[in-house]
Amino acid sequence: MRHRHHGKKLNRSGSHRKALRMNLATQLLTHGRIKTTFPKAKFVQGRAERLITIAKRGLAKAEEKGDSLIAVHARRQVARRLNNDRDLVGKIFDELAPLYADRPGGYTRILKLGPRKGDNAEMAFIELVDYALED
Repeated sequence: MRHRHHGKKLNRSGSHRKALRMNLATQLLTHGRIKTTFPKAKFVQGRAERLITIAKRGLAKAEEKGDSLIAVHARRQVARRLNNDRDLVGKIFDELAPLYADRPGGYTRILKLGPRKGDNAEMAFIELVDYALED
């Protein structure tokens, strides 16, 4: 029985799962869309949406109080979860958070693609909603 057990293990160790989640989130937020297996897409979806929400709330609170230093804590939280990638943190706070300011959640969508030819794994696109993709 799986009572009180949550989360996906994906047949990886804890450190490998953590690195996979960070890498997938980084690529998704950098490119706007990635192609991966469906379980990995579901695995990273919550992390990516949470990062955008932290940025959005930090900017809203800074604007409400009229002090730009309030957003620094939110920037540090996002940077910690993205291995201190300053360019990506800047992109999240400058482009993504203002883009989704009026949206209450659901910043990503998963599109199923069908099975992969080699091993029949279910493939999917995970992409940011309402974001102009870099092609």
